[in-house]
Amino acid sequence: MGFVLLSQAFGTADLDFTSGLIEQLVRASIKEGKYDENAVNFMASVIKSVKPRDELEAMLAAQMAAVHVAAMRLANCLANGETIQQQDSAERAFNKLTRTFAMQMEALKRYRTGGEQKVTVQHVSVSDGGQAIVGNVTQAPAKTAANGSASTPPALAQPSIEPMPVLSDPIRAPQRAERRKK
Repeated sequence: MGFVLLSQAFGTADLDFTSGLIEQLVRASIKEGKYDENAVNFMASVIKSVKPRDELEAMLAAQMAAVHVAAMRLANCLANGETIQQQDSAERAFNKLTRTFAMQMEALKRYRTGGEQKVTVQHVSVSDGGQAIVGNVTQAPAKTAANGSASTPPALAQPSIEPMPVLSDPIRAPQRAERRKK
């Protein structure tokens, strides 16, 4: 009965999958030739807390648990390293494992959301006379006339503002700027 409950916690009804995953957790916990029962129980608890929805999520949760256990072991080695070389080695491995864990968290998030990103706007303020656009906004490239020059720029919202000159002709553009200075 306990094995069935463990399978449910792992997000599966497949007892062979549960058995294989537990065996892998035991192997991941081996320290000095013996498996660490507390580490196995901890990793199983981590998997359960992730609440995997299927076998793939359970495997990723198991990897996350194993990476976390290894990272914490290396944190101990880093804190208790007797030489600079031991500390440097532990620091590099610890850094890699913690970055791996963060990437695993992102992978789980992407897997659960189907890779879709969702943006929620909670507050929008538009002043009197202002305009807001809701939806996807794209800008079409400027159309060119038959002679190759750009078409007339779009009208401005405020007619009192002078539009910027179109810089399609690199020779004429500086002349326009010089005329304004005079």
